[in-house]
Amino acid sequence: MQDQIKLGLRENWLQFTILVIVNAFVGGMVGLERTIFPEFAETEFEIGSNTAILSFIVAFGITKAITNYFTGKLANRIGRKKLLVIGWLFALPIPFILIHASSWNWVVFANILLGINQGLTWSSTVVMKIDLVGEKNRGTAMGINEFSGYFAVGLVALLSGYIAQEYGITPYPFYLGIGISIAGLFLSVLFVKDTRIFINKEQQTNKTQALENVFMETTFRDKTLSSVTQAGLVNNLNDGMIWGLLPILLLSFNYDSKEIGLIAAIYPAVWGIGQLFTGRMADFYSKKKMLFTGMFLQGLAILFIPYFTDFYLLVGIAVILGLGTALVYPTFLSAIAEATRPQQRAESIGVFRLWRDLGYALGAILSGIIADVFGIEYAVLAIGVITILSSLIIKFRMPAENLNSRIG
Repeated sequence: MQDQIKLGLRENWLQFTILVIVNAFVGGMVGLERTIFPEFAETEFEIGSNTAILSFIVAFGITKAITNYFTGKLANRIGRKKLLVIGWLFALPIPFILIHASSWNWVVFANILLGINQGLTWSSTVVMKIDLVGEKNRGTAMGINEFSGYFAVGLVALLSGYIAQEYGITPYPFYLGIGISIAGLFLSVLFVKDTRIFINKEQQTNKTQALENVFMETTFRDKTLSSVTQAGLVNNLNDGMIWGLLPILLLSFNYDSKEIGLIAAIYPAVWGIGQLFTGRMADFYSKKKMLFTGMFLQGLAILFIPYFTDFYLLVGIAVILGLGTALVYPTFLSAIAEATRPQQRAESIGVFRLWRDLGYALGAILSGIIADVFGIEYAVLAIGVITILSSLIIKFRMPAENLNSRIG
């Protein structure tokens, strides 16, 4: 059986394609909330505080982060497919809770379920694609994976904004979530196959040294892994701010739901489409340079946001922000996978995704507090400065050649 297993994107194209489609549905569940939630909070629940509105992102980020970690820990023990299916079961009640929510606490609870759903499903599809393709096409695989997920985020964000503008903020936008969750579960149960057997094949030729303590090495000790991890945290820290505060800021500029939906959708759409190219680049170009450039572009774009209120200038900023994120997102996962042994990879990716998605919560808390005390503009500027500092950590701490110190 082991001799019949072949690693590669072309060799496993059918299963890989199924996982790409599944991950598009995973991203769609997040896109459901991307545009309309600040208005949803104010219209339905009369919640005006930035900190209170961002509480749903805090709940989502913390839950997803913890779920990521345990998905990585359990992937080899339970199996990737089982975790994927369990993740979709958590998604099923979410749109119904949002439609019938009688208080903001129910909305926060729905986002706890969403965090579990995203942690189990997205982490599983990431690891399964890496299992299938082997070393040669890792960056390309991650580019396609992240493209499918984040393009779907942008598409559903655009659709939900349009539906909200035409038919009201609730319940019609959330009907999308019912279809997405059912389709994702259906595909996962009937067509996805577990990929654990593929890591045994890769282990036969892999020479990367084992990590003594996966959590500590990924978080602090290993210069490559820890540099990537801190950048992942900051990336989602600024994304948490964009998710929660950008629609509020655009409302203050007197834009309507359609215009906000378009700007909010362009950023993840460029991010998603760009990864088709940047993922491939990560297989050939310096990951360190890609990570530094991407984080620096993000920080620069964020610093411009408070000073440009013209619609087309904001569209341009959204494009630059999307390009910066596209440069780093598949490169994060490719770099982590390259620097770890196949048997430890799922756990290391789980640790990275733990810290990365805690960035959502930290970004929402930090930007919400700063926005309430000093104003939204200062919150945006603070997150921009933090993102620039993260790019400098990549530049000065991450080794230029990722594997020189790790491959024997």
